[in-house]
Amino acid sequence: MFQATRRRLALWYTLVTAVLLLLFASGVYFYVRQTLVERIDDTLKHVVEVVNRSLVVQGLDQAEYGLNVSASFRDNDASVDDDHIDLEWFSAEGRLLWSTMGNNSPLSLSSQSKAEAVSFSGDRQLRQVTKRIEERGTVLGYLRVSHPWFEVTKPAQQLIWDLSVGLVILVSSAAAIGWFLSGLAMEPIAESYQSLKQFTADASHELRNPIAVIQTNVQQALEYPEADPQQQRQQLQVIERLTQRLGNLVNDLLFLARSDSGTLGRTWQTIPLDALLIEVIEEQRLSAEQRGIFLSLRIESQGENREEDFTVQGDWDQLARLFTNLITNAFDHSQPQQQQEPSVALTLERCTPDHGALRPRQPSLQVTVADNGVGIDPEQIPHLFDRFFRADPSRSPNQGVGLGLAIVAAIVQHHQGKISVNSSPQGSQFWVQLPSAVSPG
Repeated sequence: MFQATRRRLALWYTLVTAVLLLLFASGVYFYVRQTLVERIDDTLKHVVEVVNRSLVVQGLDQAEYGLNVSASFRDNDASVDDDHIDLEWFSAEGRLLWSTMGNNSPLSLSSQSKAEAVSFSGDRQLRQVTKRIEERGTVLGYLRVSHPWFEVTKPAQQLIWDLSVGLVILVSSAAAIGWFLSGLAMEPIAESYQSLKQFTADASHELRNPIAVIQTNVQQALEYPEADPQQQRQQLQVIERLTQRLGNLVNDLLFLARSDSGTLGRTWQTIPLDALLIEVIEEQRLSAEQRGIFLSLRIESQGENREEDFTVQGDWDQLARLFTNLITNAFDHSQPQQQQEPSVALTLERCTPDHGALRPRQPSLQVTVADNGVGIDPEQIPHLFDRFFRADPSRSPNQGVGLGLAIVAAIVQHHQGKISVNSSPQGSQFWVQLPSAVSPG
């Protein structure tokens, strides 16, 4: 499918480019040819004017005038021969009297006064201009000036050949470039398609098992309506837990879908990040105690401890969900050790911009979530924020469906922040930077 689409894109690109190049080449050809024709016509008109001024007119009597042919064309014969221009003089009756082409003119006199191209002797062509010469109302004769037409046809033919070769080269290059560019254009589409397939497969896998368990419990309850009430209660509790799990999964998928489509709400307000972290830790303290994990928060302030030093612009619920997911992830990766109790530590600090820089950075707040677990494999770190990605279960047996960190990344991006990860065998650290609501002073 992608190869066929790529071929169609390359073909359309090549066709459009070929049509544009053909139009451009046609325009160049007709422009050059018309320029050559106009140059020859200007030369013919100039020769007609020069010869007309050199004509020797003599009066036969008081009423008629005549032309002294020998005296008029004596000096023009050699000059026009150098320019490949032929002169012909016809009487008023159309009889040829003088010509640089000999006594027998190959073409009869035409009354056409405009420049025209004529053919004779097979493939020989001339560009001619005929002018009627008058003296006080008396027609003395007709002057015809001819120029070889090959000075137009020969450059035009060479231009056609050059343009044809150029078109073939350019269209071939456009086809190769179109194939290359269509490949680049299809890469993100193919990646998105593969991601969508993987996302659909993972979502289907996560939904299949809970639905199957719910269906099994419902069928069992229907087949044995007289079963022990305690057993029925346990079945209902299982269905409740799985239904809640499915609801959470659907909510997570809906949140990520809204994040991808850019429809997340922007009902932002000024939020004291220190107060938000204290609230999140209070909510997670019971879970930490049940796991035997010591959860701490350290706020590093500089100078006077002002409340506005730790304020950000954002959505309270989304930020609370962000840090809840990070803390829950840290819980999943923290494991009891022999000599010291596992712990998860949060640190809130203010990152001051460089005032000496030409363009000072916007001040930001940084929250570090560190655990003392067994760490994350280096090859897995680039995929931590992928949807439905789960690390080695043997290293973190309590992990969920793999959407928590994907939601974290979406919320950080929505708040124009940054998130980074560092891990070692002694533990992992997640750094979240959010723009401060306090502008640099």
